[in-house]
Amino acid sequence: MSRVHIVTDSSCDLTEAETSAHGIGVVPLSIRFGNDEYVDREQLSVEDFYAKMASTGLLPETAAPSPGRFEQEFRAAAEAGADAVVCVNLSGALSATVQSARTAAKELEGQLDVRVIDSLSLTGGLGTMVLDAAAAAADGADADAVEQLVLSMVGRTEIYGALDTLENLKKGGRIGSAKALLGSMLSVKPIIHIADGAVEEAGKQRTRTRALTWLRDKLFEEPSVSELSVLHGEAPDIDEFLDMIASRYPREQIRLGKIGAVIGTHGGPGVIGMCYLKG
Repeated sequence: MSRVHIVTDSSCDLTEAETSAHGIGVVPLSIRFGNDEYVDREQLSVEDFYAKMASTGLLPETAAPSPGRFEQEFRAAAEAGADAVVCVNLSGALSATVQSARTAAKELEGQLDVRVIDSLSLTGGLGTMVLDAAAAAADGADADAVEQLVLSMVGRTEIYGALDTLENLKKGGRIGSAKALLGSMLSVKPIIHIADGAVEEAGKQRTRTRALTWLRDKLFEEPSVSELSVLHGEAPDIDEFLDMIASRYPREQIRLGKIGAVIGTHGGPGVIGMCYLKG
C-alpha cells in the first residue's frame, strides 16, 4: 500500500469498488429510522435506504462516527505500513464527523502523522477530493503534497443540487440560509448550493424540468469545468438530465453515482446534484 493512507467518511458516496481499488478507508456514519439504527454501508445499502424511507414514511436522522471508529481506521493504516494518514471529511458546518476525526488524530500524536481536512463539501465533491488524494498517494506523493492537493481543491469545488422536496432538509435542521425557500414551497422545486460548507439557496423553479434546466444552464455558464460528477437519490429522471448536458459533457466523461444515506437523509428522494472543479 501507499505510505500515505487516505481515509474519509461514508458521505463521500464513493462505491465499494472505487474505495477498494484505491485502498481508501471509509469510516461510516449511522442512520436512524425511529428506534432502529443502522451503520451506513455496512448494514444499510443505498437502495435499501431509499426503499425504507419510502415505506416507513419516517424522516431518518444521521449521527457522526465516534472518535473511536476513526482511531481504529488510523491504527489499521499504521499496522498496514502507512507512515501518514490524510483524512478528508464531510463539511464541519453540516456534521460533527470532522471533529471526531480530529479527536482521534490527537490520540495518535507522536505515534502516527494524521492530517484531518474539512472538505467544506459532501457527496461527489468530497468523493473527487478523496479519489485525487488517493491517486497522488499511489504515485508516491508524501503527506505534505497530498494535504496541499486537497486544500487546493476545497475552494474550487462547486456543488449544486435540484431537490424534489425540501421536507427532509427542513426537518433535519440543515437548511442554513436556505430558509427563505420555506415561504412558498407549494409547487416549488428548490435549487441549493453548497457554499463554504453550508447549504444556501441558489434558486427555485416551478417545475422539475425547469429546475433541471437551471442546473444545465449553470453548468454551461462555467468557462472551465473539470472532474464533473453527477449523483442522484434514485431520481427517475436522471437520464433526462444526462441527456440535457450531453452536448458538452458526454456520459463517458462524467462520474455517475448515487447519493447515499448520509446526504440522502437531508436531500430527500429524487435529488440530483452536480459536482465539479472550477478553473
